[in-house]
Amino acid sequence: MKQIIQNLVKFAKDKHIENKKYFEKLKKKTPKHLDYLMLELHQSEFKRTDCLSCANCCKTTGPLFTNADVERISKHLTQKPQRFIEQYLRIDEDNDYVLQTVPCSFLDDENACTIYAVRPKACREFPHTDRKKFEQISSLTLQNVAICPAAYNIVEEMKKRLPL
Repeated sequence: MKQIIQNLVKFAKDKHIENKKYFEKLKKKTPKHLDYLMLELHQSEFKRTDCLSCANCCKTTGPLFTNADVERISKHLTQKPQRFIEQYLRIDEDNDYVLQTVPCSFLDDENACTIYAVRPKACREFPHTDRKKFEQISSLTLQNVAICPAAYNIVEEMKKRLPL
């Protein structure tokens, strides 16, 4: 898996301009069936993908934490929300709660999430390839193809199935 991740960064960089142009065209001429296609591609890819063998998202990036996430996770950890914030989070330049450090503090040695049942919404939805109005998150998707092998594969398949 380490080799795949190393290659992923290079492949994503090589495809960045192509993907950026593709997503610009997609925004201008969004097919009506795009969300259905993305859901199909997402489900198909995640039948083949084992996130526990990778966990690159948890190792290299951190999610945004909503107030609801903070409440839910701190309750699970039997902490007051303010204590959870002080221990694990910081406020970023966009005034959002993010992890103080990466890899994620809740990632164990086997790439499993120790708070999986109550994980942040951003983690539950990652890599966001099955979101409705997919065309609106193209900049996020461009970032995620360099982080997540599944996102990379989904975008490559999308370009084959939906040439613009």
